[in-house]
Amino acid sequence: MVSHSSDGPGAGSASAPGALPRSALLALWLRSSQAGDEVLARAVRAVERDDEPHVVSGALGDVRLSDLVGAWSGATSAVVALAPVPGDVTGVPPEAAAAATDVGECVLVTTPAGSWALVPEVTEFGSELEPGHLVTWHVTAVAPWATRVLGAAGTLAEAERELRTALLVATQALDTLDVARWREDAAEAIAGLRSGGAPGWQLPRDLDARAVRVLEQAVRLRTIVELATVDDGGAVNLWQADQRSTALREVDRASRRAVGAATLWTDDAAGAPGR
Repeated sequence: MVSHSSDGPGAGSASAPGALPRSALLALWLRSSQAGDEVLARAVRAVERDDEPHVVSGALGDVRLSDLVGAWSGATSAVVALAPVPGDVTGVPPEAAAAATDVGECVLVTTPAGSWALVPEVTEFGSELEPGHLVTWHVTAVAPWATRVLGAAGTLAEAERELRTALLVATQALDTLDVARWREDAAEAIAGLRSGGAPGWQLPRDLDARAVRVLEQAVRLRTIVELATVDDGGAVNLWQADQRSTALREVDRASRRAVGAATLWTDDAAGAPGR
């Protein structure tokens, strides 16, 4: 993932291999107990990175992301980031399932005013050398979601165990495909994934180290799966290709579940791990 030595948003482009998803970053900051103008500025900077200022549209009106984060700071009672894919929208409220699946991510938030799903719509502009991103968070009012997601996401301990197994499967798939040999872009991306985790400026200071570790590993594995499934690489026959695809889908499922476990927070003592 991006290097710990980076100290500014330009180093953490959303398009970089292994970069933390915007939805995961937003969920981490909304669950933080930190407060104040400086923290708000850090939160918005972490989520927006080098994007244009994010805007919010939908059920809560048209505002900037900074306004919404400021209003919800300290008022959030539950939050999670989810990574749905076609055929698996576990935990995502039906009101937002289609939009969230289209982009592969969303944030669920509960506040005193109700429960909400936020789905980021990203529009790219500029050139390959100087890319830019316009981001609109579409907000939809949803039914209470916390109980359903608590059961689906599982605990951090469970996520860590699943990720250890998934890492072995993913490594074996890469070795079999010999991705680094036959795809130069994949070799560079894999090398980048080994370089470290998210930069410190991008994460709340009060965040649990285990949650960070699980989230970074989950995002790293999802990127490896993406690299390994671009084509069949060294597959000898259709059966071998199908077996590999099945294994990698399971790696991705475990990784997506771990994203939820790492970002889930509720102020209910009987629920997820607290701040």
